[in-house]
Amino acid sequence: MAANQLGAENVVGLNLHHDVVEPATQEPIDVEKGHHAHATATDRVATSSVDSASDVVDLEAHPPPTEEERTTLRKVYDTVPWTAWTLCLVEASERASYYGVKAVFNNYLQFPLPEGGDGSGAINGSNPNAHAGALGLGIQSASALTLLFTFLAYVIPIFGAWWADTKIGRYPAIVYGVLIGGLAHVIMIGGAAPALLRAGKGVAPFLLSFFLLAIGAGIFKPNIAPTLVDQYQYQKEYTKVLKSGEKVLVDPETTISHILMLFYAFVNIGAFFSIAVVYIEKYRGFWLAFLAPGIIYFLLPFLLAAMYKRTIRKKPVGSDLTRFAKITVSAFKKCKGNVFSKNLWHNVKPATLAEGGVTVDYTEKDVSDVQRTWEAVQIFLYIPIWNLNDGGVGSAASSQGAAMTSDGAPNDLLNNFNPLTIIVVSPLLADVLYPYLQRKGIKFGRIDRMTVGFLMATVSGVIGAIVQYRVYETSPCGYQASTCDDVSPISIWWQLPNVILGAISELFVNVTAYELAYARAPENMRACVISIMLFMTALSSALGEILVPAIVDPTLVWAWAAPAIALFVQTIIFWWRHRHVNDEVFMTSKEDFEPLNPDKADRKHAAETPVDENRATEIPLDEKNVARAPVDERNTAEVPVDEKRAE
Repeated sequence: MAANQLGAENVVGLNLHHDVVEPATQEPIDVEKGHHAHATATDRVATSSVDSASDVVDLEAHPPPTEEERTTLRKVYDTVPWTAWTLCLVEASERASYYGVKAVFNNYLQFPLPEGGDGSGAINGSNPNAHAGALGLGIQSASALTLLFTFLAYVIPIFGAWWADTKIGRYPAIVYGVLIGGLAHVIMIGGAAPALLRAGKGVAPFLLSFFLLAIGAGIFKPNIAPTLVDQYQYQKEYTKVLKSGEKVLVDPETTISHILMLFYAFVNIGAFFSIAVVYIEKYRGFWLAFLAPGIIYFLLPFLLAAMYKRTIRKKPVGSDLTRFAKITVSAFKKCKGNVFSKNLWHNVKPATLAEGGVTVDYTEKDVSDVQRTWEAVQIFLYIPIWNLNDGGVGSAASSQGAAMTSDGAPNDLLNNFNPLTIIVVSPLLADVLYPYLQRKGIKFGRIDRMTVGFLMATVSGVIGAIVQYRVYETSPCGYQASTCDDVSPISIWWQLPNVILGAISELFVNVTAYELAYARAPENMRACVISIMLFMTALSSALGEILVPAIVDPTLVWAWAAPAIALFVQTIIFWWRHRHVNDEVFMTSKEDFEPLNPDKADRKHAAETPVDENRATEIPLDEKNVARAPVDERNTAEVPVDEKRAE
């Protein structure tokens, strides 16, 4: 979870006109028709809006803070909608499948069928230090294919996000991704049948399922996180009084950070299933190892169907992507390709162009969104090197484990303690460390968190190199340890510090990157920007492919040490170049860019100033004490229809 930030600079909508805010009500809307289904006269107070079910806000339920309250009140997160919890469960189920089967890919590809086994890939119980295997393609082929799978699963999201944001919507894209992945599971399970493996015919069905699963995951992955956060509709700050009597500021940044921390914890709850899978692989065979996560995966279509009418679903709006590209190209042309120009974005602002008699069909906020998005992309570019240090390059960790004393534990077991660490540590960060830092007035901003994550991963890589060196020094085969029939006396559990540090670094790096992708992107491009962030993992896999020749004895020490050195140097550059992002506004709104007219100024002053009851004048509100907010017609949303309330 991101830290609870202090200070007005991290608050959403610093210049927000407080009579123009998101609605609190969640009245159901028939989004296809643009109005309430069977709405009564009372229900029609709310009409279709962008994120929410109405365009009004109850000022009593969501009182906006004063400037002083922004800087002095403790920030807390809002209530997480139950639909968000359900989507977290969807993510956990999909990740149980993805990480479950991926956890055994290396052994399935690298090693041949164990001697004395039953042909399923499981070991002979008389040799507990043996490892499961099936296709026997060798360490370099296994590393290359494992990296290729990751590369595809994180490149395809660019297509999946574009398809969702411009053509079919995010929720349908999630469903299509699940269906393709389900087909992949069926083929993968059948292709691992002992009869096929013994006959040496397991490669073709595996590769088919391999590519289908990457496609399904690629379509699913960029759309689930923005759909999840979209369930939190009231993305504006407001004050409330707790039962203890303390007045607090309900902060959108803190809330979105909390939701994404929950999301990432559920990702790893699903990934934790891989620990069971590696034991099934070693002692029962690969067909059952593929079937176990498949059973969980096959429940997803039914869960998504049951949630359909209850989930807020964004409709595709392709114009945002077109507008984004237009502003970007115009900016590059204006500065003649000099992307470091201080006036890169100033040159294409409507106000600047208007001075030269040029009118455009986009707004100041559109330009700001483009600028903030590209700044986020620059930050994402530091992720690939970090990723190489989180668990090692390719199959380096599994190969290292295979050369160590396991005492019956699978050689790929320890790497799967990554999700367990995240499950344990994430609530400690969210509910202990971050609130403590806030109470002490210690600012721990977005770039601060990512920098800490990078440093932890650097130490993780150094530990991996040291362990590999000791394995070489103590192995009966010396610097040919990974292909040796005997193992080093060093316990496989010495891999644990490397795994734990890498896992904790993810909570600082990945969760913050998700926050930046969601908060800084144009509203109807959030899946696309998240896909760019996910693409950094694909770039990391591409770098790993380049390093595949080094993932072989006797150079495995450098497979750990070289990425750690590179990450340390990169971290210094990262902090120096991007530390200012700590102080930038988390998320902007349309109202921040509107001129404050006198009527709105009067009402803003009234909302923020204590009322003298002897001199007070009424602010003109409707009979429900609500103020109407303008609707951005470019944005539409699909929200669930509550038929009982609509009647």
